[in-house]
Amino acid sequence: MPKTKIIFYQEVEGISPVVEWLQKLLKTDKKGFAKCITKIEQLAAQGHELRRPAADYLRNDIWELRAKQGNIQYRILYFYHGQNIAIIGHALIKKTSAVPSQDIERIIHRKAQFKQNPELHTYQGEINNA
Repeated sequence: MPKTKIIFYQEVEGISPVVEWLQKLLKTDKKGFAKCITKIEQLAAQGHELRRPAADYLRNDIWELRAKQGNIQYRILYFYHGQNIAIIGHALIKKTSAVPSQDIERIIHRKAQFKQNPELHTYQGEINNA
C-alpha cells in the first residue's frame, strides 16, 4: 500500500492553525508534541486502515486522530482527500469528553474551503520539530 501523503490545511492568509498549534505544543509539552507527531506518522503509514483507538469517525466525513499525554486528550481532525489526508484542525479534551460541536462546525467549514481550492489551502512549509 502506498504511503498516504499528509496535507496541512492553511487559511487564505497562509497560516496553518494545526502547524502553529503543533509548534506551540513543542514549546509547552514536548512529550505531547512527540505523541501527536507519532500518531500523524502512523496515520500516514496506515491511512484508511487506521481505526480505534488511534482514530475514530466523528461526522460529515471528519475523522479524529487520538493522542494522549497525561490527563490531556489531543485530537487532530482530518478528512480523506482521495489517497491523501488533509489535517484541518485540532482539539484538546479533558477526560472522556467529545470534540465540541462548534469545533466540528469550524472544521466542516475549513473542509469546504479546502475542497473548493486545495492549492490555496495547502500548507507548503515545514513543522519545526527541532
